[in-house]
Amino acid sequence: MGREVAVSVRELVKEYDGTLALRGVSFDIYKGEVFGLLGPNGAGKTTLMNILAGILLPTSGKAEVLGHDVVRESRAVRALVGFCPQETVAYEELNAMENMMFYAGLYGLPRSEAKRRSKELLEFVRLLDVAKKPVREFSGGMKRRLNLAIALINDPEVLLLDEPTTGLDPRARRDAWHYIEGLKAEGRTILLATHYMEEADRLSDRVAIMDLGRVIALDTPEALKKSVGELSVIEVHVEEASEALKEALSALSENGKILSGEDYVRLYTRDPEAVLPKAVEATLRAGAKVISVSVSEPTLEDVFLKLTGRRLE
Repeated sequence: MGREVAVSVRELVKEYDGTLALRGVSFDIYKGEVFGLLGPNGAGKTTLMNILAGILLPTSGKAEVLGHDVVRESRAVRALVGFCPQETVAYEELNAMENMMFYAGLYGLPRSEAKRRSKELLEFVRLLDVAKKPVREFSGGMKRRLNLAIALINDPEVLLLDEPTTGLDPRARRDAWHYIEGLKAEGRTILLATHYMEEADRLSDRVAIMDLGRVIALDTPEALKKSVGELSVIEVHVEEASEALKEALSALSENGKILSGEDYVRLYTRDPEAVLPKAVEATLRAGAKVISVSVSEPTLEDVFLKLTGRRLE
């Protein structure tokens, strides 16, 4: 017997003024799982989220949440879904508790229940001690946490999180991961859109990698990483990754593909013991100062590089 489907997406297309934001996206999300949408900005993740939340209408295709069509039964879907968008949904002139009570009122919660849930959720996201502070005085991280609390006010079965940790510092990001893991433990179904490889890897049961409006791969994080093949990753950290260095290390990498940033280059090899000293030698010849060298297994960003030839940005 198969697992019960919470969200079903079939051949979803969205066109804006002749530009296709979604190009026939299909997948199922099972009840109780965290399903990651991993892709760069512009991949179509937010458009997909807005359709599932009932904010946008698709051009064609079909999507259902817990058996309800997102177009024909949008009111029923909104009652079942909690949507945490990228932008702050709280009113800046109100305090956190007032915002929670306002959104509770939109769902028709009785005042006593609304107050109880608001306190519980503000405590969950560690904002209860500042519940009466105007939101305009909140930091970016605090506003993100309030967004999550608001998304949970109607006790949704399905939670849509659109880039919930963008712009957060590392500690705040880890806090957000903790909240999401707690929600998963409660049995909620979560759709998580992110462009952070580590976030998708840590939190998701399965990941759909999106690019240019399409799903180009879908599997567990481990299976996706294994799809890179029997390759090890050599990462060379330097003070500055010059074009000369990238070219030199590309010559040592499988199929000439590398991932690079301002201060690192990642290359791929089936024989790290033989290639490692050559990589160090090539780095020094390119005039770069080596800070560290490490050998590791592929990441989801390496999968994206293999599939598209580009970095996950």
